[in-house]
Amino acid sequence: MQKWKHDVWVGLFVLLGAAAILFLALKAGNLLTLNFEQGYTVTARFDNIGGLKPKAAVRSAGVVVGRVGSITFDTQGYQAQVELNLNKGVVFPKDTSAKILTSGLLGEQYIGLEPGFGETHLAQGDSIKSTQSAIVLENLISQFLFSKAADDNGAKGSAK
Repeated sequence: MQKWKHDVWVGLFVLLGAAAILFLALKAGNLLTLNFEQGYTVTARFDNIGGLKPKAAVRSAGVVVGRVGSITFDTQGYQAQVELNLNKGVVFPKDTSAKILTSGLLGEQYIGLEPGFGETHLAQGDSIKSTQSAIVLENLISQFLFSKAADDNGAKGSAK
């Protein structure tokens, strides 16, 4: 009987530890948000979203003010349409701009909001007009290499 009690307590302790590790893993991967307040949703269109994923952070001045909801492709405008779920107590002017930024050199991507100076505020269903797409590192490297190759060919052509 005594051994059975110890087995139950050890089992409960192991289950509690596994639940804590699962909770921390989901929280660290931005897959779990415990915000039960209803906010409002706005959309933004980007030419290139890079590696932006749903549930990525939406930040302003370094503070998380919301999360990316869904990402869809607009077949008429050939752009990515990103739904931003902003927190309830945070308001932004209608002329706010949105940029896709990266945490560090190769970190996760998030959306940065820069408030404008307008008098009216964004509301449910509004759209952010001023957007800047993600900077894709591979494109920058290829542009650098191609411009370097063009410079080298130009230098060889003028030396002949």
